[in-house]
Parts: sequence; structure tokens; C-alpha cells
Amino acid sequence: MARVSEPEKSAGTNKTVFYVIGAVLLATIVAAVVYYRSGSEQASTADGPKSDPDTAALMQPGPLPEMSLGKSDAPNTIVEYASATCGHCATFHTDVYPTLKTKYIDIGQVRFVFREFPLDNLAVAAFMLARCAGNDRYFPMVSALFETQDTWAVPGADAKDKLLLIARQAGISKEQFDKCLADQELFGKIVEVRQRAHDKFGVDSTPSFFVNGKRLTGEHKLEDFDAAIEGKPAGTTEPGK
Repeated sequence: MARVSEPEKSAGTNKTVFYVIGAVLLATIVAAVVYYRSGSEQASTADGPKSDPDTAALMQPGPLPEMSLGKSDAPNTIVEYASATCGHCATFHTDVYPTLKTKYIDIGQVRFVFREFPLDNLAVAAFMLARCAGNDRYFPMVSALFETQDTWAVPGADAKDKLLLIARQAGISKEQFDKCLADQELFGKIVEVRQRAHDKFGVDSTPSFFVNGKRLTGEHKLEDFDAAIEGKPAGTTEPGK
């Protein structure tokens, strides 16, 4: 599980974003860097098990339209907070999520809600592009970001070109790419989603999951979701199976 990055670890990534987003967002980025640093310090002082959040508050939409898959009236809901630059998030989305989707989401048993919790400013830029891709292309864009994470989530100015390639595959032109990354309002709202999760729901690492309002523990393997959804201890199976 990836922890909120310490200030010294985020310096290289923040430098990358100065190339990616450009001078238009410089003041906003500087403010966000300060926020990320304070968030890291607060998270590092938290000890002991966390309580579950108020379910009604957790399910209340934030400053951006909710991005979800599955039936709106599904009997179960999974909320994930993830960062586009989080290696553990990429592992979940490539190794666990496809089976979870087939087993629960596609058959109407789970509504899956994905929320942005960027650990650095490069992740903010990636999520901005996913939002700019449009509702129908949001999840394919997020999947592409996780699948190719090791090629673009790297220090240096090359990240801009790598992200542009992914954006073009999602149907975003160079002009739209530049316009999207210059959207201060969108940048601020993604940061606000992260801050709300940290302050109200105690999210301080990624990926973080809530299943039917309960904080998911364990290693976030399929059996952990099975246990939370079906009410069985992790690792148990039905007789004869």
C-alpha cells in the first residue's frame, strides 16, 4: 500500500509537473505542494485503527461528478481512492480489478465508485486528462494510465510527452491536452477531492477502499472483497468448492 509521499520524495515529481502543466498553473501548483506536505505530516502522526466514516457522508458526491461503474441500485458499493502514480494501485487495477468487475460489477451486485487521491502533482495532471477525456472514456483512460504507469510516471520532462501519447489514444488532441492541463478549476477540484477524503474519511494511503461504508483491511486481494461483500471470513470457501 502506497503511503502519502514525504516532502523529499515528491520533489522530483513536482518538478516534472512544472513541465507538464506549465506556467499557467504555477501558483496553483505551489499551493498544492504546500498542501501535500502538510497532509503528509498529519498522516504520519496517525496511530491505531481508524473508525469507519459516516456512510451517508462517504456516499455524498464531492466537488466533481461521481465516476462509477455498475448498477446505481446495486446491493453493494465499493469506493476506491487511488493515485495514478501509485504502484500498488496499478497492481490492483491490473491483477485484481478485472476479476472483481466480472464477478460483481458486471452482474449488478456492486456499484464501483472511483475517486481521485493524487499523491503528487503528476498524478493530478494524469487525472485531469482522464476527466477531460469525457465520462465514456474516463475508465478506459484510467486503465491505460495504470497499465502504462512505469513508462510515464518517471522524473523528467519526458512525462509530458508520455502523457500526451496516452491522451491521444483516448481521443484528446494536442490542443485539448494543453487546454485541459491549464484548467485551474479542474486542478483545484481534484485536490479538493483528495483533501475531503483525508480530512473527513481518514484516507492517508492508496489504494484505500470502503465496502458498504466499511473500511477494507487486508491486502486488497479478491478474497478480501469476497469477505466484505459476502460476509465470510477471508480465505473460506463453501463445502465442496
